[in-house]
Amino acid sequence: MGLVVSRVVLHDWRSFTERTLDVSSGLTILCGPNATGKTNTVEALQLLTAGTSFRRPRTTDLVREGCASGRVQARLEGDGRVVDVSCEVADGKRRFVRNDKACRPSDLSSTLMSVLFCPDDLSFVKAGAKYRRDELDAFGAQASDGYRKVARSYARAVEQRNRLLKDPMPDLGLLEAWNASVALGGATLLHARISMFQRLRRHLCAIYEQVGGGEQLDCSYLGSLGGGLEGLSRDELRDLFLDRLDECREEELRRGVTLVGPQRDDVAFTIAGRDARAFGSQGQQRSVVLAWKMAEVAIAREVLGEQPLLLLDDVMSELDEARRAAMTRFVQGGIQTVVTTTNLAYFPDELLRDAEVIRYGS
Repeated sequence: MGLVVSRVVLHDWRSFTERTLDVSSGLTILCGPNATGKTNTVEALQLLTAGTSFRRPRTTDLVREGCASGRVQARLEGDGRVVDVSCEVADGKRRFVRNDKACRPSDLSSTLMSVLFCPDDLSFVKAGAKYRRDELDAFGAQASDGYRKVARSYARAVEQRNRLLKDPMPDLGLLEAWNASVALGGATLLHARISMFQRLRRHLCAIYEQVGGGEQLDCSYLGSLGGGLEGLSRDELRDLFLDRLDECREEELRRGVTLVGPQRDDVAFTIAGRDARAFGSQGQQRSVVLAWKMAEVAIAREVLGEQPLLLLDDVMSELDEARRAAMTRFVQGGIQTVVTTTNLAYFPDELLRDAEVIRYGS
């Protein structure tokens, strides 16, 4: 079965003074009115598994108002192992600990990965390209520490190159040096990202066919370096990158920004051959993101050989009956799930019988 969360303790964390939750190895439902701390709990679980929060808070926001520090901790158990992880916030800094030893936030996902589905994700298809790039890279960073390092290094290189491009009298020799650095880093990231995208795509299209009632979904990676990138090696991608930088030099100097590379790429979806962003119904677009999240779970299972933690924050109310049923069937497949809701009626009786229901605001 692998590791699962068995207990969560929040102390002076967000809205909580002190709260301890015993979490089911199957389904745990956090039920209560809005603004009672359900999302704060999901955020804490994501922080202790992914090392980051979907809310992107200031560090001080994590501490209960009027307190000098706050702490959240979780116990993970399974296969004869016990792992304790925690995050303490004090003096504007976060400190992560795993089994009494300080660790980096990025180390946590190697213990237990998590996949989050929140209402903001429902705009996945219609949102700007950055949203889809960030989703790919955030998942890649959880799945591989090497991916995370490459993505960060590339982002820093592009930032430095952009500063040079904005200089009224840029040193062209220095620009050539940055071209080489950006091309190598970008090719490395692009090679890893496309490889992960291809794995996701295989699961995504099969899952969508089930969720979408037999409709055919396809998706493609839209690279700013051009088409046909999937079969290229890292060195071939680097050489192509350098060629494109040479072609764009005058335009980049005029605009002061790097115009090609992974930071300009996108993912496109088609349903029955039609662009899902322009022509897909709201239900179809929501089926795409539902299938995408399920595909992430499948890939997480492949990477670690264990089930990830699935976090569903207030999405059942945003899905219609058919898509709630699809999510319910998925949850029943043996994945540990924590879901927030204001209404237990969204869940069938047979699911509630085996679930741990934790009340909020009472």
